[in-house]
Amino acid sequence: MTFSVIGEPHPVRQAVVISTVWLLMGFAGGRYAPWGWDEAAPVGPLVRDWSVLLGSLAVLRTVSGLGGAPAVPLAALCPSLIATLAGRKAVHRSVLAARRDARALRRVFVIGEAGAVDAVVGQLAERTDHGYVVVGACVVGDGDVLSGVRVCGRLRADEPAGLEEDASAVREAAGALGVDLFFVATGRHMSGSRLRRLSWTLHDRGCPLMVLPGVIEVARRRIRLTSAAGLTLLHIAPPVRRGLPTFLKDAMDRLGALVLLVVLAPLFALLAIAVRMGSPGPVIYRQTRIGRHNRPFPLWKFRTMVVDADRMKSDLAAANENDGHMFKLRRDPRVTAVGRFLRRYSLDELPQLVNVLLGHMSLVGPRPPLPEEVARYDQVEMRRLSVKPGLTGLWQVSGRSDLTWHETVSLDLRYVDNWSWTLDMTVMARTLRAVLDGRGAY
Repeated sequence: MTFSVIGEPHPVRQAVVISTVWLLMGFAGGRYAPWGWDEAAPVGPLVRDWSVLLGSLAVLRTVSGLGGAPAVPLAALCPSLIATLAGRKAVHRSVLAARRDARALRRVFVIGEAGAVDAVVGQLAERTDHGYVVVGACVVGDGDVLSGVRVCGRLRADEPAGLEEDASAVREAAGALGVDLFFVATGRHMSGSRLRRLSWTLHDRGCPLMVLPGVIEVARRRIRLTSAAGLTLLHIAPPVRRGLPTFLKDAMDRLGALVLLVVLAPLFALLAIAVRMGSPGPVIYRQTRIGRHNRPFPLWKFRTMVVDADRMKSDLAAANENDGHMFKLRRDPRVTAVGRFLRRYSLDELPQLVNVLLGHMSLVGPRPPLPEEVARYDQVEMRRLSVKPGLTGLWQVSGRSDLTWHETVSLDLRYVDNWSWTLDMTVMARTLRAVLDGRGAY
């Protein structure tokens, strides 16, 4: 239709060719595979597909003698890209909603040692943005399963000599559960040869199998499968820490902070007046936080508490509602009336744009911790300091203070290890909704 409107010859023929090429590229790239909805619908692959489609169309136009300016097919195909992206996002949201209601799930049977089974069940139970529900397990060895999953059978710890012993035990255990998929967790009692023989018997009967290598929170784009000398190798690319991408991120952070400071200057003035009139004391509160590579820096916020709030903190320590290193009170008596409003909509954090402009922080990143929090960090938690802290981040758009300490650290580490431009854009898009909602802000 678009080609017809702009006066292109043979609009129907071109539309058929374009649709065919688009579908073929989607099938070739696995865009319609069932596992394509296990993560958020990525924008990058679709844009690449669209670019290939545009190039293919240009070649076909040249071969067919149509010629014409490249701007014509580009203008005609822009609506198709936008419609496809919007459609995928809408479908993804509906799939996630169905999964939260325990629908659109695949029934999974886990095979592995007791500790590995508990780890798999626990990891899947933490989130609802995947398509799996564990209905049973077959445990290797004599360990106790603590996750509460139904144990339907056991495999002996030592590797059996025959092909059928493991497979028959698994089939009998899973037969009555309507299993869609088998998860096998690797371990010391599940060698490569044992896993290979188990896969033979399951695959010969049409049973799909997934192998869990044990690594967690690694984005799919960082993983590549390869093989050498009969070995299956899982190549995991390192997180982006240097080079042009990080330079561009820093430049965009500072430019974005500068623009926002100029645009929001009138709002800054109004908030400063409100803070000054709301309670005696300075407008800006200065606090030492810890940044990248454990470097301290001064963080600025609009003051939301009474002047002596820091000295009162020790008296309230016993009432701390956070289960980790942070101090959080849902009804903190030190917070002023104006401060409650500022905190609910994260307006108190706007002066941190100055920190971003000075290079202390990034627009998106982990939560900036206090020195006393960092003093109690273990080695895993210290990894949060591998990148600059952020004005917003996965922590803020996923529940803020309502999250447990474990959830907060997991979200920050997910960002640290899997940073990408797409992830930053997603977080910033979700930040506005989280701020307006105000949930978990206190």
